[in-house]
Amino acid sequence: MVDPCAAVLVLIVTGFLCLGIKESALAQGIVTAVNVFAMLFVIIAGGYLGFKTGWTGYEVPTEYFPFGVDGMLAGSATVFFSYIGFDTVASTAEEVKNPKRDLPLGIALSLSICCCLYMLVSIVIVGLVPYYAMDPDTPISSAFASNGMQWAAYIITVGAVTALISTLMGSILPQPRILMAMARDGLLPSFFLDVNKHTQVPVNSTLATGIVASILAFFMDVSQLAGMVSVGTLIAFTMVAVSVLILRYVPPDEVPLPSSLQESIDSYMLRHNSDAQMINGENPAKSPGDPCLPLLGEKKVAVDCTVVEKLEALSSFTAGTLDEENRRKIASWTIMLICVGAFILTFSASNLWFSSLIRFTLCGAGGLLLLSGLVILTCIDQDDERHNFGHAGGFICPFVPLLPISCILINVYLLINLEVATWVRVSVWLMIGVLIYTFYGRRHSSLLNAIYVPKAHVDEIYRSSGAML
Repeated sequence: MVDPCAAVLVLIVTGFLCLGIKESALAQGIVTAVNVFAMLFVIIAGGYLGFKTGWTGYEVPTEYFPFGVDGMLAGSATVFFSYIGFDTVASTAEEVKNPKRDLPLGIALSLSICCCLYMLVSIVIVGLVPYYAMDPDTPISSAFASNGMQWAAYIITVGAVTALISTLMGSILPQPRILMAMARDGLLPSFFLDVNKHTQVPVNSTLATGIVASILAFFMDVSQLAGMVSVGTLIAFTMVAVSVLILRYVPPDEVPLPSSLQESIDSYMLRHNSDAQMINGENPAKSPGDPCLPLLGEKKVAVDCTVVEKLEALSSFTAGTLDEENRRKIASWTIMLICVGAFILTFSASNLWFSSLIRFTLCGAGGLLLLSGLVILTCIDQDDERHNFGHAGGFICPFVPLLPISCILINVYLLINLEVATWVRVSVWLMIGVLIYTFYGRRHSSLLNAIYVPKAHVDEIYRSSGAML
């Protein structure tokens, strides 16, 4: 069954997004304001009806959680796409004046407001009509109609239309920026790099995103698309949580730089090695095996420390290096075991067809891995480079490692509770991405000829390259 109206609406929103980020933000603000007004109407009017009728929806013959905790979490995983719009704020970071302040503030405020509105609307609607008596196509308007407020359907319809437009704009807006960033890294053709000089919008990426989205909306059902979007959102959030642990405990000690900086890198490393030799008391201009080098050296020799002190400093440096290497190895293996433990625990807890013995054994093993990982990461020190790698004084994730591990556990559980058909469709989509990377991105990646240098020298190399230019 096809849906031409959905495809046309996607194309209209895509054309509007091509006008510019300011125009898109203005339109997004208008439709969001109308949508919030409709939700406030549902909360206030629905609450009035609920107190008037005695909240008949909560007077159910069965107990709460009729489908169990698994059913509740399966529903949560399906509607998780409601939170996809918040990554729009992060995806437009290059167009924000003060990203260190505005990005965390925008994400936190929008997330808090939307969560409150979502929960209040759900509480009101479920209280007006029992869950088994709801119309699955129009649950909110039918709930008001069953209580004698048929005219409320018009307000709810306007809110639903604006919610669709707002969701489309929030979903399509970040994707062209992601495609442009991937093309800048060489993973996609340069076709996606084109930015309009007047609107400052990646037009080609926006049009490609809108066309693909309209095709999917034309041929696929809303529930199928919702499942696919939820999988993508949950996987992205899980990867972010894992990345937080990696950057805190085992951040990369080397950073790739483009091959165009080869001359600056060679110049800096030569100067750095010369300085290091001078500090150690060596003459960088003369090699130790030079026959012209006097055996007794210069007449005046400055002795800064005794031989014993030098040996003690060398041994302490070696021990510190070994301890740091061991700490990084322990942290790396611990993060991997946390991911494995989260998968074992959630998979065994979700599959009721396992026997009780096998299920409880797997749950115990997965829980033990998670708890052990939490204790280990809490006890060992975080890497000192976390202050320098990708952090310039802005927002940092609190409650590490507890918060990222909890995020990984919850997201993996929600992913496992999605339908098999959803995973099949997502797998096909992922295979398309793998083919694109294999036959194009891997051969044109900016990291193909990259030069890896220690993280501590990156800023100085960039400064020296700027001085040379």
